[in-house]
Amino acid sequence: MFLMPRLISRSALSLALMLGAATCFADTLRISAIPDEAPTELQRKFKPLGEYLEKETGLKVQFTPVSDYAAVVEGLAAKKIDMAWLGGFTFVQAKLRTNGEALPIVQRAEDEKFTSKFIVPADSPAKTVADLKGKNFAFGSPASTSGHLMPRHFLLKDGINPDKDFRNVAFSGAHDATVAFVASGKADGGVLNASVMDKLIEKGDANAKRVKVIATTPPYYDYNWTVRPGMDAALVKKLTDAFLKLDPANPAHKELMDLQRASKFVATKASNYDGIEAAARNAGLIK
Repeated sequence: MFLMPRLISRSALSLALMLGAATCFADTLRISAIPDEAPTELQRKFKPLGEYLEKETGLKVQFTPVSDYAAVVEGLAAKKIDMAWLGGFTFVQAKLRTNGEALPIVQRAEDEKFTSKFIVPADSPAKTVADLKGKNFAFGSPASTSGHLMPRHFLLKDGINPDKDFRNVAFSGAHDATVAFVASGKADGGVLNASVMDKLIEKGDANAKRVKVIATTPPYYDYNWTVRPGMDAALVKKLTDAFLKLDPANPAHKELMDLQRASKFVATKASNYDGIEAAARNAGLIK
């Protein structure tokens, strides 16, 4: 049975990690994901994937949503989360936290050339990001690759320092929340994951109808599935093969892949994220 526990906070996860020996079973694959969208949306996305992985691995799959990005990194480092869906920056943090032992195994083909989109209210006169100087601006989570790090990196390259050139910088916490910030007027502009923006537009989201895109970043590597340090090599291969064999032409796989917004999964490696690490260091987000 695919298990979907309730959302837990970082402090609650910390307690769970200390008590992990009492609740960890060898026949359970514990997975999690960065909370880059609303908890209900994450649960909707990962339920079919959990059921698929149960069939492919013979293990029970337990998905544990968390309230912040740091909790996922700590869960992997403490080996109380077996596998996690990470953004590029979160993977870099996990790699550094585990001395390079956290292993990225697969990513969507789309993650090889990922982008972020800058948005403003639909009636805004702003036509370029430079027009937002002196205005209120919203990023997603501070640890988000597509909602903060890479947009900040490209802004700095274009001569725009968010901390100096915007009147106020806010962090919405998630991509869909950034759209809500801009749609409601809490921010004059914002930036988010291009895939989430496209999904909101496709499903006719009310907030998405009240904003418009004014710019798109250059491409960069982003999301991946990462396994914890010390995972048995046979299980790593079994998980990798399970993702690589997913085929949208197979009706049994199509819903799962549509929810993941994946045309296919491809193998990945830590060095793909060297550019993300360099950007984070240049931006002063890691030392």
